[in-house]
Amino acid sequence: MMFPEVFVLLLLVAFNAGSPLGRDDELFHEELVVRPLSGDHVNTYFQFTTRWHYGQKENLYHTQLTPRVIAELLQQFAVKELHIGLTQGLWRYETWGYPIVEATSGAEMWAWFSGTNLTKGEVDRQWKELANVFSGVLCASLNFVDNTNSIAPRHLIRPQFMPANGQRFVRYSTLPREIVCTENLTPWKKLLPCGSASGFASLLNSGHVHNTKYHSLGLKVRVLCEDHDEDNCIVELTQTANLVYDLRLFELSNNDFSLRRLFGMGLNGFCELAKSSKIYVQRNEQGERYQLVPAPSHEVKSTRGGHSVVYSVYDMQELFKDAGERLFNVAWLSPKSENRRRNLAKPSLPPVTVHRYLLGHGQERGRIVTEVTNSHYDALPIMVQEVIPWYVHAYLHTLSIRRKPQRVNEYGRQRLPFKLLHYTPGKQRELPSHLEIGFMLPGQTSALITIDVDYLLLKWLEYPPDANHGHYIGAAIVSSQLPMGRNYTALPPEGHLFEHSFNATRPSYVLSLHTEALIVSLPTPDFSMPYNVICLACTVVALAFGPIHSVATKMIIVGRQTSAPKNFVKKIFNKIFRRRKAAVEEAEGSEVPAAGAGTATSGSTLRASRQLGGSSGDQPLLEDLDEEEEEQD
Repeated sequence: MMFPEVFVLLLLVAFNAGSPLGRDDELFHEELVVRPLSGDHVNTYFQFTTRWHYGQKENLYHTQLTPRVIAELLQQFAVKELHIGLTQGLWRYETWGYPIVEATSGAEMWAWFSGTNLTKGEVDRQWKELANVFSGVLCASLNFVDNTNSIAPRHLIRPQFMPANGQRFVRYSTLPREIVCTENLTPWKKLLPCGSASGFASLLNSGHVHNTKYHSLGLKVRVLCEDHDEDNCIVELTQTANLVYDLRLFELSNNDFSLRRLFGMGLNGFCELAKSSKIYVQRNEQGERYQLVPAPSHEVKSTRGGHSVVYSVYDMQELFKDAGERLFNVAWLSPKSENRRRNLAKPSLPPVTVHRYLLGHGQERGRIVTEVTNSHYDALPIMVQEVIPWYVHAYLHTLSIRRKPQRVNEYGRQRLPFKLLHYTPGKQRELPSHLEIGFMLPGQTSALITIDVDYLLLKWLEYPPDANHGHYIGAAIVSSQLPMGRNYTALPPEGHLFEHSFNATRPSYVLSLHTEALIVSLPTPDFSMPYNVICLACTVVALAFGPIHSVATKMIIVGRQTSAPKNFVKKIFNKIFRRRKAAVEEAEGSEVPAAGAGTATSGSTLRASRQLGGSSGDQPLLEDLDEEEEEQD
């Protein structure tokens, strides 16, 4: 089973139908979609689109609305399509339906390269340099994208660009550990023509954006060339911000809310450089219980694949076409509490839902489980892409798909055959394992995909600072083709505005879902033992160093502490002998003739020192002490 490459065909038909852009035109559009969700949640989706028909490649040096970094990107790299997503949180498919733009937790990046003389080695080099460029542009950790966490998908990820000529290469990578914060939002807003000074981007206050239950920042670049001519191309830059608010955190009666309540401020008009600035508010399903104040200018009903959706439209440029203050706010007022339960509509279960988890115990081996549920009455094609990091060794012979009806709780022995299987084994510290499988899932049936894995023992320098937190396995991608448009809100491949999804009925709708990311506990050494050893060794060295240093550096002088004799007779003898010795020394000194100034000086110094020693109170001389000891004997 292989999905048809409908993206390129649809783009080709839409482009040949006639483009409203001239050769030198550069247009910018800003849109805001507000959708009340079940469970007292609200989804706000921002989309900023810049399209530039730059013509020849030399015109990329002269940008106006398009950021300069995007123009330089097309000059230095052979990239034709780029997707970057920074997401915090998990999208709940069972209660919220499908998002407009799909994203996985952490950082996600994939790109298509096309050129005449491209090789695999050149693509790998450009892929790594491209990640380093946007690591600085978005202040994210995309510089960690390399061959150890990158793959080349074969079937699941299809291009959405129109190449002029040459071969096509694709690279895909995820960083599930990446945390999205204000450092990513600020440079993301600087890529907009008006920045955060005016327009819809002024609502994206970091204090309110990062206080949501789910928030995702996206950036998409693609090149569309008419008639496969490189001198007649359009570059399209789309920036998206998808937020989900929990109204229960606002502690309001009846869960009334407004733009000012959600974002901390009202809307200050529109971006002057925008061609269009519109707000779309969903009125049916969960939006039926709210009354809008002020009333919208008009409403639009869209029927897509047998499913109808009603949107109220606020055209900012039409509302603020006159001079004056441009302050705007929309309030959603719900009915009274006693009537609220009757107005609540139960959410319809999406046709396809996915989950992922780990089985097993211990830190040696386990089992990765992916569960796919088809709630539709007919069989659907399913394709699953798994990227298993190099520190988790997967066994392909243990791969199996079991099935069970939805009304049954446990899985039996019934298995589903593979329609497609592609496996690229990983290599330790060099390449991850890449697995793509395809099968047909019968209606109202769940499938359980399992594969056994072993956890490798890393080198001690390969563990992160918080080694006991665990190591991440990126989310799996599950794709399918839906025959109807229920809960489907994604934009068509050939469209670039949200209004292009109105009445966009197709024979089938390509659906892409992401599972949960996994955390595995690898065999982790006791990093506290080296710490304890270091502390003990340092303590021993400190205790030994102090006394040794003191003994080696200080001068030790041994002296005998004596005291005057307490006997009266000994005291008298002590004084007599001291005076007698002093007289003898004076007599000897007088007999020595003067031998110059130097000799006189030394003799006087000697006498002075002896007199000092003799006049030191009652302390006895050493000779006296010897005599006293003889007398005592």
